[in-house]
Amino acid sequence: MSPRAKPAAGRARRPGRAAARERRGVALILVLATITVLTVVLAEFQDEASTESVSVLSERDALRAEYAARSAINLGRLLVAAEPTIRQAIGPLLGLMLGGGGAPQIPVWEFGDRILGAFNDAEGNAAFGALAGVDLSTGKNLGMKGVRFEVTIVDEESKLNLNMAARGEANTQQRLSLELLGLMAGDQYNPLFENRDAEGQFSDRQTICGALVDWADPDEALFSCDPRNAQATSSGGEDAYYQTLPVPYRRKNAAYDSLAELHLVRGVSDDFYATFLDPDPDDPRRRVVTVWGTGAVNVNTANAQTLLAIVCGAAKLPETQMCVDPLLGQKFLTAVGLMRGFTAGAPVFPSPRAFVNAMQGKGMFGQVLTGMLGLEPVQFLSASEVQRMVATESKMFSIYAEGQVKGYRREARVRAHAVVDFRPGAQTGQQNVSGSVGTSGSGGGAGGPGAAGTPGAAGTSGAADPRAALPTGPTAGPEGAGTLVYFRIE
Repeated sequence: MSPRAKPAAGRARRPGRAAARERRGVALILVLATITVLTVVLAEFQDEASTESVSVLSERDALRAEYAARSAINLGRLLVAAEPTIRQAIGPLLGLMLGGGGAPQIPVWEFGDRILGAFNDAEGNAAFGALAGVDLSTGKNLGMKGVRFEVTIVDEESKLNLNMAARGEANTQQRLSLELLGLMAGDQYNPLFENRDAEGQFSDRQTICGALVDWADPDEALFSCDPRNAQATSSGGEDAYYQTLPVPYRRKNAAYDSLAELHLVRGVSDDFYATFLDPDPDDPRRRVVTVWGTGAVNVNTANAQTLLAIVCGAAKLPETQMCVDPLLGQKFLTAVGLMRGFTAGAPVFPSPRAFVNAMQGKGMFGQVLTGMLGLEPVQFLSASEVQRMVATESKMFSIYAEGQVKGYRREARVRAHAVVDFRPGAQTGQQNVSGSVGTSGSGGGAGGPGAAGTPGAAGTSGAADPRAALPTGPTAGPEGAGTLVYFRIE
């Protein structure tokens, strides 16, 4: 073989080596692609597993929080049911402090969050221990770990009951109109009634008062809402205004189911709602009106604005200056706050008559109004009518509870709202009072007069069976723990 043939053979073998190197490059790409795909699949699997894990943990914590809220409601019911026993123990001393006679109802529910702290978490245990002066560390089966609740018990009898209009009784509607007009009295509120509403209509005090009554009353005639005018008569149809709206609708002619329904009533704008009805949605104790209760306002638990509404609604005007002078009205509100702070939550008035006497300048509270603050005694149109408008004992309560469970970088919160009727007749379904025992609809509601006598079913905000939420039926709980007339999980 000639020397020139060897380079030719070498050149023949080079393409094979290049092909091998190319095949090794393809294998590397395939390996890298496989690793990439597996990485993506594993990352997706990890994300799905993490999401499902977090979802399961959230559902678990939400369920624990819900049952913590339910427990708080049941504990609140037992606390209110225990009030007569507490009153029996300290009633004689309280009666002496109030000038003799029987002791009024003691608002133990005002301290519900601290009293029920014995069944709460460590923070609640500490609050109860400081209140009662006991060490709960030696107790057994008290408190909860990793779960806590907050509970607020609100006396619905301390509010103006709008469902009084649903009874269809002239005297009851006139009494409600007195309270509503008294609530809206005061020149400082004039701008709310001098401007056009969202529909371009003017609605004065009497118009809005009549609209609130007409929405719930069973008749078809307009309510004049002029209790001081004996010659006032009703005229026209209730639906005339609502039929002229861009999207017309009919007024209900039945009891209010919830406070949110008030936004459908003529003249109830957001400003009106925040000024007169519910100044602070986050604090239900400041709410002025209700759709549950018997109608008589508990003067020992009502806030100062509600008391001023009752006084001004039944007082002679303009003789009662604090009903027309904002500064004097503010003095009355301040006096009520000072008296409540001085008594540390203890009841002030042993009877409705004592409240009337105090407004007329008699008794300790009356002397504070007339002597220290310089307010003139109130001149009532009818003192006996005022005594029928007020009371010193409550039987209808709202219990707001929130269960809380803290987790890693998250917190589960579940709120529940229950309304409980503690009247003995409610447990047998015999109370015929608007907003008492009745069937609540979807989202909960107050039973109207037509529903009275029907065992109350719990309302619910979700799709779950409301009968599974809490016991239903006439008793709806332990003996003496009241009857549920409304229940809602938020």
